[in-house]
Amino acid sequence: MIKDSSTLKKGQNLKIEIEEVKDRLPKTVVEIIKKEPIVELVGYKMVDGNQFGLVVKLKSGEINWFFEKELSEIM
Repeated sequence: MIKDSSTLKKGQNLKIEIEEVKDRLPKTVVEIIKKEPIVELVGYKMVDGNQFGLVVKLKSGEINWFFEKELSEIM
């Protein structure tokens, strides 16, 4: 889980935590993520009054967004 997305940089690689997202995504996207959970940060999205979503590019080229708790930094 990412605690502070303000320290992240565009282009940084992140990992999708599949257990956090598998219930809300289409099965086809879940299968893509299972095969390659590493994604590239491409931007941010305001998702409600007090949270940001992180916009990422999957290895398949698809763009999607996730909450901070659904991603982790790769050390």
